[in-house]
Amino acid sequence: MNSNNDFKPKVVRAVYTDQRHAADISLLLNAYASDPLGGGKPLSDFVLSNLSSELAKLPHAFSLICYVSGKAAGLANCFDGFSTFTCKPLINIHDIVVVEEFRGLGISQLLLAEVEKMASEKGCGKITLEVLEENTIAKNAYRKFGFREYELDSSFGKAMFWQKEL
Repeated sequence: MNSNNDFKPKVVRAVYTDQRHAADISLLLNAYASDPLGGGKPLSDFVLSNLSSELAKLPHAFSLICYVSGKAAGLANCFDGFSTFTCKPLINIHDIVVVEEFRGLGISQLLLAEVEKMASEKGCGKITLEVLEENTIAKNAYRKFGFREYELDSSFGKAMFWQKEL
Protein backbone atom coordinates (compact mmCIF):
# COMPACT_ATOMS: atom_id res chain seq x y z
CA MET A 1 0.00 0.00 0.00
CA ASN A 2 1.31 3.46 -0.91
CA SER A 3 1.58 6.16 1.70
CA ASN A 4 0.30 9.69 1.09
CA ASN A 5 3.93 10.82 0.83
CA ASP A 6 4.26 8.81 -2.40
CA PHE A 7 1.84 11.24 -4.04
CA LYS A 8 3.29 14.42 -2.58
CA PRO A 9 4.95 16.50 -5.31
CA LYS A 10 8.66 17.09 -4.73
CA VAL A 11 10.67 19.85 -6.44
CA VAL A 12 14.40 19.27 -6.95
CA ARG A 13 17.11 21.34 -8.54
CA ALA A 14 18.27 19.41 -11.59
CA VAL A 15 21.85 18.28 -11.91
CA TYR A 16 22.50 18.55 -15.64
CA THR A 17 25.11 15.76 -15.58
CA ASP A 18 22.71 13.34 -13.85
CA GLN A 19 21.35 10.95 -16.51
CA ARG A 20 17.86 10.79 -15.04
CA HIS A 21 17.58 14.56 -14.65
CA ALA A 22 18.89 15.09 -18.19
CA ALA A 23 16.37 12.60 -19.60
CA ASP A 24 13.52 14.14 -17.59
CA ILE A 25 14.38 17.68 -18.72
CA SER A 26 14.25 16.56 -22.36
CA LEU A 27 11.06 14.54 -21.78
CA LEU A 28 9.27 17.43 -20.08
CA LEU A 29 10.41 20.12 -22.51
CA ASN A 30 9.48 17.90 -25.45
CA ALA A 31 5.98 17.46 -24.00
CA TYR A 32 5.70 21.25 -23.83
CA ALA A 33 7.06 21.81 -27.35
CA SER A 34 4.67 19.16 -28.72
CA ASP A 35 1.64 20.84 -27.12
CA PRO A 36 -0.19 23.40 -29.30
CA LEU A 37 0.68 26.11 -26.72
CA GLY A 38 4.36 25.19 -27.08
CA GLY A 39 4.36 25.33 -30.86
CA GLY A 40 2.94 21.89 -31.60
CA LYS A 41 6.22 20.39 -32.82
CA PRO A 42 8.45 17.94 -30.95
CA LEU A 43 12.02 18.97 -30.28
CA SER A 44 14.71 17.85 -32.71
CA ASP A 45 16.87 14.85 -31.92
CA PHE A 46 19.79 17.28 -31.56
CA VAL A 47 18.00 19.27 -28.85
CA LEU A 48 16.82 16.14 -27.04
CA SER A 49 20.36 14.71 -27.02
CA ASN A 50 22.25 17.89 -26.13
CA LEU A 51 20.00 20.12 -24.04
CA SER A 52 21.30 19.24 -20.58
CA SER A 53 24.96 19.18 -21.61
CA GLU A 54 24.57 22.62 -23.19
CA LEU A 55 22.71 23.98 -20.14
CA ALA A 56 25.51 22.62 -17.95
CA LYS A 57 27.93 24.95 -19.76
CA LEU A 58 25.95 28.00 -18.63
CA PRO A 59 26.74 29.06 -15.06
CA HIS A 60 23.66 31.31 -15.05
CA ALA A 61 21.23 28.47 -15.92
CA PHE A 62 19.30 26.24 -13.55
CA SER A 63 16.34 23.92 -13.86
CA LEU A 64 13.81 22.64 -11.35
CA ILE A 65 12.00 19.35 -11.82
CA CYS A 66 8.84 18.40 -9.95
CA TYR A 67 8.28 14.70 -9.35
CA VAL A 68 4.99 13.08 -8.35
CA SER A 69 5.16 9.45 -7.30
CA GLY A 70 8.61 9.28 -8.87
CA LYS A 71 7.38 10.52 -12.26
CA ALA A 72 8.59 13.75 -13.87
CA ALA A 73 5.56 16.05 -13.75
CA GLY A 74 6.83 19.61 -14.12
CA LEU A 75 9.83 21.68 -15.13
CA ALA A 76 11.10 25.24 -14.83
CA ASN A 77 14.15 26.27 -16.89
CA CYS A 78 15.56 29.49 -15.52
CA PHE A 79 18.38 31.94 -16.17
CA ASP A 80 19.98 34.51 -13.92
CA GLY A 81 19.93 38.01 -15.35
CA PHE A 82 20.19 41.61 -14.22
CA SER A 83 17.69 44.45 -13.98
CA THR A 84 19.33 47.75 -14.82
CA PHE A 85 16.32 49.73 -13.53
CA THR A 86 16.59 48.18 -10.04
CA CYS A 87 20.35 47.50 -10.18
CA LYS A 88 19.67 44.02 -8.85
CA PRO A 89 19.85 40.50 -10.20
CA LEU A 90 16.73 38.87 -11.59
CA ILE A 91 15.63 35.38 -12.55
CA ASN A 92 13.93 34.77 -15.88
CA ILE A 93 11.77 31.68 -16.10
CA HIS A 94 12.34 30.74 -19.72
CA ASP A 95 10.18 27.58 -19.72
CA ILE A 96 7.61 26.31 -17.28
CA VAL A 97 5.96 22.99 -17.98
CA VAL A 98 3.37 20.83 -16.29
CA VAL A 99 2.54 17.67 -18.22
CA GLU A 100 -1.12 17.10 -18.89
CA GLU A 101 -1.67 14.17 -16.55
CA PHE A 102 -0.45 16.26 -13.58
CA ARG A 103 -2.26 19.52 -14.30
CA GLY A 104 -4.56 20.83 -11.59
CA LEU A 105 -2.35 19.61 -8.72
CA GLY A 106 -0.69 22.97 -8.01
CA ILE A 107 2.64 21.97 -9.53
CA SER A 108 3.15 25.33 -11.26
CA GLN A 109 2.70 27.05 -7.90
CA LEU A 110 5.29 24.74 -6.30
CA LEU A 111 7.79 25.45 -9.08
CA LEU A 112 7.14 29.21 -8.87
CA ALA A 113 7.53 29.15 -5.08
CA GLU A 114 10.91 27.44 -5.38
CA VAL A 115 12.06 29.96 -8.01
CA GLU A 116 10.92 32.79 -5.72
CA LYS A 117 12.80 31.28 -2.78
CA MET A 118 15.97 31.07 -4.87
CA ALA A 119 15.46 34.63 -6.15
CA SER A 120 15.11 35.92 -2.60
CA GLU A 121 18.28 34.08 -1.53
CA LYS A 122 20.15 35.70 -4.45
CA GLY A 123 18.86 39.19 -3.60
CA CYS A 124 16.93 39.48 -6.85
CA GLY A 125 14.68 42.45 -7.50
CA LYS A 126 12.23 40.49 -9.64
CA ILE A 127 11.32 37.32 -11.50
CA THR A 128 10.32 37.54 -15.16
CA LEU A 129 8.61 35.20 -17.61
CA GLU A 130 6.72 35.38 -20.86
CA VAL A 131 3.34 33.87 -21.68
CA LEU A 132 1.22 33.63 -24.81
CA GLU A 133 -1.76 36.00 -24.90
CA GLU A 134 -4.29 33.19 -25.28
CA ASN A 135 -2.78 30.84 -22.69
CA THR A 136 -5.47 31.64 -20.14
CA ILE A 137 -4.65 28.74 -17.82
CA ALA A 138 -0.99 29.75 -17.51
CA LYS A 139 -1.88 33.44 -17.15
CA ASN A 140 -4.28 32.58 -14.32
CA ALA A 141 -1.59 30.51 -12.57
CA TYR A 142 0.93 33.35 -12.88
CA ARG A 143 -1.58 35.95 -11.66
CA LYS A 144 -2.45 33.71 -8.72
CA PHE A 145 1.23 33.74 -7.81
CA GLY A 146 1.46 37.53 -8.10
CA PHE A 147 2.79 38.10 -11.63
CA ARG A 148 1.40 41.03 -13.62
CA GLU A 149 1.82 42.38 -17.13
CA TYR A 150 4.80 44.72 -17.37
CA GLU A 151 4.46 48.37 -18.22
CA LEU A 152 6.43 51.47 -17.28
CA ASP A 153 3.74 53.99 -18.20
CA SER A 154 0.22 52.94 -19.18
CA SER A 155 0.13 55.57 -21.93
CA PHE A 156 2.85 53.58 -23.75
CA GLY A 157 1.20 50.19 -23.27
CA LYS A 158 2.45 46.88 -21.99
CA ALA A 159 5.82 45.37 -22.78
CA MET A 160 5.91 42.88 -25.64
CA PHE A 161 8.27 39.96 -26.11
CA TRP A 162 9.84 39.94 -29.57
CA GLN A 163 12.37 37.74 -31.31
CA LYS A 164 14.48 37.51 -34.44
CA GLU A 165 15.49 34.01 -35.43
CA LEU A 166 19.04 33.50 -36.66
